Amino acid sequence: MPANSATIKLASELIQHASVTPDDGGCQALIADRLEPLGFTTETFDCGKVSNLYARRGTAEPHLTFIGHTDVVPVGSLDAWRFPPFSATQADGFLHGRGAADMKGSVAAMVTACERIFAKGGINSMGSLSLLLTSDEEGEAIDGTRYVLEQLDARGENLQYCLVGEPTSEKTLGDTIKIGRRGSLSGLITVHGIQGHVAYPHLADNPVHRSGALITALAKCDWNDADGVFPDTTLQISNLHAGVGAENVIPGELELNFNIRFSPVQNATALKAQIEKICVDLELDYEIDWSPVTDPYRSAGSHLATIVSSAVFSELGVEPARSTAGGTSDGRFAAASGAEVVEFGPLNATIHQVDECVSIFDLDKLSQVYQRVIERMIGTNPK
Repeated sequence: MPANSATIKLASELIQHASVTPDDGGCQALIADRLEPLGFTTETFDCGKVSNLYARRGTAEPHLTFIGHTDVVPVGSLDAWRFPPFSATQADGFLHGRGAADMKGSVAAMVTACERIFAKGGINSMGSLSLLLTSDEEGEAIDGTRYVLEQLDARGENLQYCLVGEPTSEKTLGDTIKIGRRGSLSGLITVHGIQGHVAYPHLADNPVHRSGALITALAKCDWNDADGVFPDTTLQISNLHAGVGAENVIPGELELNFNIRFSPVQNATALKAQIEKICVDLELDYEIDWSPVTDPYRSAGSHLATIVSSAVFSELGVEPARSTAGGTSDGRFAAASGAEVVEFGPLNATIHQVDECVSIFDLDKLSQVYQRVIERMIGTNPK
């Protein structure tokens, strides 16, 4: 028998609204329709193809903001899925579908937590609550959360405490929260040579042969800068390409993609200079194209982290570890504005994968934890 709690129903409905980035698929309109009867004032901050929703209830401090996204990554081959990716099928105690864990389940949990609190008059509040949702988290992340924060700042409105619903849990719900993230710097190195026939190598210049030392030098980069909060800065080569597909042709160029995940003790300018120096020292004929930098962040303060940890322990009996591992998130934009940022959501074991799914039991519990966070942050009689 399908689970039919309010959280699971809403999560299912959101999954059924296909919303591959930057498409919102109507998710935000659905959410706005549920928040407005609770006393939230809703605003849209659309930018280009990106949909953004900001909903706020109250104006006083402390101000707690839930940050989430309604876009999802592409599904890939439909034949590889056990169930259609936008069917929101329930099976074996799990809700299946693209976005179930990342992060329509969390968004549903946020909304139903608000509904339980405010539908019957709410709590005796001493602060305000808001939700900021975008359809540009899985994409370029330029016209989404960052854009909305710029618009809010222009009118003198700033966020104070932000809870991002990213899937942070590793093995059990609540075992990990994020208090920061490493930065990300990607580059494409093109090593130029001279194309020619393999039987006449003296008339050509093979960039693959020249790049062996480059690959070794990049692989040996070791910053050894872990500080107890952030892991070491690391570099990984992600793609190599050379050749025209024929076995008798020496390629004219080699392309190498790499990514650096870096802690706050590093900066992108210095990292770029280090990679450039490697190429220069090897006397390569090269060029580097750099992708936009994603800066690292470390949350300011610990008030929200303490409240989230206590809410997790009260509801789940788990003491969460505080981590900075994993990929990037929109938390960096809120942190850059001066807000304290904590990320907490369901298990991340299946995110971006075929057969993405989330535990039905966990989603209902997640909504309960979010409710406790709201009550403890802005309520005068926290539970």
